[in-house]
Amino acid sequence: MTEKESVNNIGTADLVSAYSSPAKSVGDPGITPLSPSHSLKDSDQNVPAQQSYVVVVAIDFGTTSSGYAYSFTKEPECIHIMRRWEGGDPGVSNQKTPTTILLTPDGKFHSFGYAARDFYHDLDPSDSKHWLYLEKFKMKLHTTSTLSTETELLAANGKRVKALDIFSYALQFFKEQALKELSDQVGSEFHSSDVRWVITVPAIWKQPAKQFMRQAAYKSGLVTPDNPEQLIIALEPEAASIYCMKLRLHQMIDLSSKTAFNGYSPTETVGTGMTQAKEVVRRNRQSRTFLVENVIGELWSELTEGDRYVVVDCGGGTVDLTVHQIRLPEGHLKELYKASGGPYGSIGVDYEFEKLLCKIFGVDFIDQFKIKRPAAWVDLMIAFESRKRAAAPERTNPLNINLPFSFIDYYKKFRGHSVEHALRKSNVDFVKWSSQGMLRMNPDAMNALFKPTIDHIIQHLSDLFEKPEVSDIKFLFLVGGFSESPLLQQAIQTMLGGRCRIIIPHDVGLTILKGAVLFGLDPSVIKVRRSPLTYGVGVLNRYVEGKHPPEKMLLKDGTRWCTDVFDKFISADQSVALGEMVKRSYTPARPSQLVIVINIYCSEIDDVTFITDPGVKKCSTLRLDLTGTELSSVPARREIQTRLQFGDTEIKAMALDIATSRCVKAGIDFLNY
Repeated sequence: MTEKESVNNIGTADLVSAYSSPAKSVGDPGITPLSPSHSLKDSDQNVPAQQSYVVVVAIDFGTTSSGYAYSFTKEPECIHIMRRWEGGDPGVSNQKTPTTILLTPDGKFHSFGYAARDFYHDLDPSDSKHWLYLEKFKMKLHTTSTLSTETELLAANGKRVKALDIFSYALQFFKEQALKELSDQVGSEFHSSDVRWVITVPAIWKQPAKQFMRQAAYKSGLVTPDNPEQLIIALEPEAASIYCMKLRLHQMIDLSSKTAFNGYSPTETVGTGMTQAKEVVRRNRQSRTFLVENVIGELWSELTEGDRYVVVDCGGGTVDLTVHQIRLPEGHLKELYKASGGPYGSIGVDYEFEKLLCKIFGVDFIDQFKIKRPAAWVDLMIAFESRKRAAAPERTNPLNINLPFSFIDYYKKFRGHSVEHALRKSNVDFVKWSSQGMLRMNPDAMNALFKPTIDHIIQHLSDLFEKPEVSDIKFLFLVGGFSESPLLQQAIQTMLGGRCRIIIPHDVGLTILKGAVLFGLDPSVIKVRRSPLTYGVGVLNRYVEGKHPPEKMLLKDGTRWCTDVFDKFISADQSVALGEMVKRSYTPARPSQLVIVINIYCSEIDDVTFITDPGVKKCSTLRLDLTGTELSSVPARREIQTRLQFGDTEIKAMALDIATSRCVKAGIDFLNY
């Protein structure tokens, strides 16, 4: 049962069952629900007319790398990838830029991407310790259970900075880059108001993380809270799925094909096809413009109504899986099983490498080195990244990883003996010292660093394919930068054992970005989604002897009520159509009440009876602002009709004052409840 509160015309109070509400006395701070119902795609809902935009710009905000792409709404078949970035690493594509940000010692934005990393690298060590350098910080939004606008991130020098500031700086950077490129292209100044913006997030992110990204977008000036529809939050595997629908045969690799695709046969070493695909992409990149089918692509001509496929988005931080069913002839998509996955991205391999270094050189040294020589630590991880991408199942020759001079020098000062001595004493046989100043790893040692992360992915895929909704899968699409790993490709092939075809799009790291643009052009393409959680509110119901626990009984005005009853809005894994509404009506406790605040609860399971059940927790508040809807003659019972929409990528709320037919400002807050 929610707490009663009646301060400054704000009411957060008991909700009473719609089926039998007690009479309300004057001054009672309770809120009485009237008639709850489900409403499928209400046509009477006052929805504002869609604003038209000149261009759609999608920002793929990744854990390890980020970028943007755009398409003019009059030329939706042309997707333009951002300008080439300055900088880059040997053996690493620089079509996107690293998700790295640098702030000045006083906390002001300095640079992003390669520019941030290179500037930080060139700083004198005595200066660099004062600068705030952050990388791979996106995962904080997924791993923080108490995410709020006050959540902090740790910079390389150990100092803390507000996460909301960092994310808004990054989005502001992309906004300025995109608007400048658009202005240069059309020959006149482009404004943010001309753009429909799309930001990608993992499908497994919970609502607080999605709201956090939206708040960062507001703070960055990307869009304003007054026009929230200008920004769309896109789910990464959904975006990939939309793009995969448009694929032509020459734009993909079929790992499970019995015939050659692009000169690649499965009998060749895994990864050969990706190497050839990268070369094709490299030659075609000069234009930075990709043409997409205005109908479904060639691959989809093999699909029939109701066919199912899985998209596995293997990124830097997370692995996201979604199961879709196609509806023909329009090519609309239906989600068959709620999005799943976990923190199994490629940075897991980086953590294993760091653990290996700790085993050889000591945790105390590595911790100190990261703080005292942060720029050199970044250099070391860049060197590892390049060699990490060379790992392959059939590789026989060693991989050499450059150790920065400052690592060798600092270790000698710290321990009093050499790096070579540490390697000899460590009993780590598979890593040797090269006289050229390198760590020489045998291929099995490198592959072992991948194993924990890949094992997580394979286990999750195996569990997913056991679900009845995931039977008779025709295709599995591998997308995201980590999908380029031959080790991961081979593990997935072995696990599936020929159960379905494995398809990898060319330029796999840009699949989500291009799909996010297509989603921005037509957000209605995903017609049905699955709710990840069960949502509801606490209400009072008539007490039934033998059914309700005695400790839940409340005697009020001579009537017995059961408290804390969970009034379910939607169940976990329930199918929800786009535009489907859950409708509830509430009445303010007092005619003068201007704000109603209702606590919302959630659970990962469907079978919830009370808000006090194990696993049920308060997750947000629904706020109804009645200011501006005051009546000259107030009716005895004032009805505020609330509609909650669960079928989109974000949960949305709308409300209507029935007496005045005016819209009531409604919002759900998952961050500050």
